[in-house]
Amino acid sequence: MSTPFKIQRLLKAPRQLVWDVYSQAQHLPHWFGPKGSTMPFCDLDFRVGGTFHYSMKTAEGMELWGKWLIREIVEPEKIALIQCFSDPQGNVTRNPWTSTWPLYTHSVTTLQEQGDSTLLTIEWAAHEATAEEQAMFDASHASMTQGWSGNLDVLESYLALLQTP
Repeated sequence: MSTPFKIQRLLKAPRQLVWDVYSQAQHLPHWFGPKGSTMPFCDLDFRVGGTFHYSMKTAEGMELWGKWLIREIVEPEKIALIQCFSDPQGNVTRNPWTSTWPLYTHSVTTLQEQGDSTLLTIEWAAHEATAEEQAMFDASHASMTQGWSGNLDVLESYLALLQTP
């Protein structure tokens, strides 16, 4: 069984605002993705059974496509989903860097009120993975921490901008 990846960040923003930037398409291109990336395509159908299909362009110019399959929504507390790489048509594809990355991962994001702030927790695990894919996922926790930390830095900056009078 794969070891789940977990990252937390205390965000200086009310939970409803954090929920909104996670669940509304107009916000996602402003923060979702690594530092320096852009989101040229964003199609969100935010409901159980819905999808989030997107493209990202890295700072180096590489274009990536991804997709969420939304499994559970408990507003404004929890989003559970299956995540995968995709092509522009939304078909599931392999990770462009390594064929041993799990085809699917399961992600649960929770938001807990902490006074005027929100504790965001992301738990991520390989889903329906082979032993080799699980091993790759487990071996990638350090790089996932680095990637998600940068992404959460961008989220923090965006939240601060939204709260600036």
